[in-house]
Amino acid sequence: MSFARYRPHIAATMALGLPLVGAHLARMAIGISDTVMIGWYSVDALAALVLATSILLILMMLGAGYGIGIMGLLATAHARDDTTEIRRVTRMALWLSLVHGVLMMPVLWYSGPLMLALGQAEIVAQLSQDYLRIAGWGIVLTLWAMVLNSYLASMERTQVVLWLTLAGLPVNVAFNWVFIFGNLGAPELGVRGAAIASVGTQAVTLAAILAYALWLPMTRPIALMQRFWRADWPALRAVFLLGLPVGLTLVAEIGMFVGSNVMMGWFGTQPLAAHGIALQLSSISFMFQLGVSNAATIRTGQAAGRGDAVMMRDAAVTVLWIAAGFGALTSLAFIVLPEPMVGLYLDPANPQSEAILSLAVGLMFWAALFQLADALQVQGLGLLRGVQDTRGPMWLAGISYWVIGLPAGYLLAFPLGMGPTGLWAGLLIGLTVAAVLMLRRFWSGVERGDWTGAAQPG
Repeated sequence: MSFARYRPHIAATMALGLPLVGAHLARMAIGISDTVMIGWYSVDALAALVLATSILLILMMLGAGYGIGIMGLLATAHARDDTTEIRRVTRMALWLSLVHGVLMMPVLWYSGPLMLALGQAEIVAQLSQDYLRIAGWGIVLTLWAMVLNSYLASMERTQVVLWLTLAGLPVNVAFNWVFIFGNLGAPELGVRGAAIASVGTQAVTLAAILAYALWLPMTRPIALMQRFWRADWPALRAVFLLGLPVGLTLVAEIGMFVGSNVMMGWFGTQPLAAHGIALQLSSISFMFQLGVSNAATIRTGQAAGRGDAVMMRDAAVTVLWIAAGFGALTSLAFIVLPEPMVGLYLDPANPQSEAILSLAVGLMFWAALFQLADALQVQGLGLLRGVQDTRGPMWLAGISYWVIGLPAGYLLAFPLGMGPTGLWAGLLIGLTVAAVLMLRRFWSGVERGDWTGAAQPG
């Protein structure tokens, strides 16, 4: 097999994936800007924001499956030039996203008592509830943007997704400056101001994405919003069965890391701080893998729509080599340069910084080890979503993360005495099992010819 065979696949994957990588990094930067600016305002507000956004993320990701899950289905429909299917699927994903956002509002509105029951300080619980009562209105806006991002990405318009997401960063910073601190005559609202800024940014971003999606000449025949109120129950059911398992899979993976945060907190504040730094550095490198995974979904969806088994195989091989290559580079960087990376997060004048640095450097070795496993598991998920296989991966993720990963981390960290590194060893085990199971499922389907036939949602 010659390199020339894969050159077109490399070019197509990178053209699709790199703008999506940039968009994911831009979303992360928006979140970081909120954290930094609220941190300037007050410590209590910062603690409340961290807690509230963790809860909001889990509830949002539960509904994100509809927008993420349809990406492969849309790519398949585009490959078949089936504008009717594109319209039906996208509309019903928007419907389900709206329903999910409405259903989550009571949970967010009465979140204060729940946080008090979980042992949070009264001031933190109150401020978190204040934030969530406003920020919750942004769930629908964000989920709709995700649906439209998939809609545009499946048409290979990923650069637009990047630029519109990037444009949200200065908007968010400006809104924060006005509403958190009370500038330009606005009232000083603190954490509630951050929530207003987030919802405002989400509204502006969604308006821009929707306007572009409706203006684009190639999308006009789809007539996406024409008679939007008309229900399409078969399509609604298909998208629900496809998207809910994706959302549950996302929650399962996020839950494993949240569980590791909780257990790391049992060791004290310094190990938890070191853990948080190592995780955020890993998250930054993961954004590349996530963007390539989105590209994998589109490429395999296109191959499924064309019934092209050779394209599917070659596209999958290309994605896995790109992911593995970048994973190897980040592993090397984490092993060779841990001190400079961790040092960016620490104030040298802080007397605790030296101890945190030492702990974080040790954890960075484990972060390096799981770069490849994390890369391959998310590519496996992306490939399977491209062929609309979501229910099986949901169960595999649950087993990998909750039956194997978290229990292994607890066993290694506490009964076997490995301490904080034991928790990271558990993460490595969970991600490795997930990678093996996801890729085995995908390649077994390729060998049987399952994915280039008439794949069904779920």
